[in-house]
Amino acid sequence: MIKVIEKEPEVLETVYEPSHGWTSINLGEVWEYRELLLFLTWRDIMVRYKQAALGVAWAILQPLLTMVIFSVIFGQLAKLPSDGIPYPVFSYVALLPWNFFAGSLTRAGVSLVASSNLITKVYFPRLIIPMSAVVAGLVDFAIAFVILLGLMLFYGIVPTWNVLWLPLFLLLTLLTSLAVSLWLSALNVQYRDVQYAIPFLVQAWMYASPVAYSAGLIPSSGIWRIIYGLNPMAGVIQGFRWALLGGNPPDILMAVSTAMVLVLLLTGLIYFKNMEKIFADVV
Repeated sequence: MIKVIEKEPEVLETVYEPSHGWTSINLGEVWEYRELLLFLTWRDIMVRYKQAALGVAWAILQPLLTMVIFSVIFGQLAKLPSDGIPYPVFSYVALLPWNFFAGSLTRAGVSLVASSNLITKVYFPRLIIPMSAVVAGLVDFAIAFVILLGLMLFYGIVPTWNVLWLPLFLLLTLLTSLAVSLWLSALNVQYRDVQYAIPFLVQAWMYASPVAYSAGLIPSSGIWRIIYGLNPMAGVIQGFRWALLGGNPPDILMAVSTAMVLVLLLTGLIYFKNMEKIFADVV
């Protein structure tokens, strides 16, 4: 007689343990969840325009109306120099990366709290949430860029070979937006009043950046230009204007800004990953 003994199937458990310091940065894990990143990015785009009366027209109206206001106040009344470029084009070129940066901070800064239901139910790299909020801004950027081409055609401005550097400066804009967003989103989980400080931060940061004025107003020699370069958006905007409109090539200001972006991104990644272990408990 043969006796059959039934065995219970083994249950495999996956345990995720938090890591610290440099070892906490695992960008390969983000690549494994790239489909989720694309889904969340598409979700952010659809939610933003789903019930908007004007839809994607906001991506055109926001920089266009801001450009008109700047042209009247700073171009006509204040007579700020625009490096020999028609002021509407001069300001609009700066508004392209700036609006992308400002929109990224506004969306990504509160993204973790807004996705609390998702964070508390399933594991995935939390880094994907602020990343999707930043990447979603590329749609607005692309739409606004088409308007810039029309403005340049209207004023008879032809880009030089410098325009080949534009993708690099767009990447720098992405990294800058992500670096600051990592800090703000992680801080907002623990300190909810950060979300109320973001609009003020964005407004103050704009006046500290050469959006309405030229970076050439900052003395080219001495410590002031280095200090001004600590603002990462100063180098981004200078790069965009040089790539699209020509003029003086990037200098020490660009070098300092680029280094600042790398520092913010690296420290932001470390801080975000170290805080990630408490997101589900606090959010």
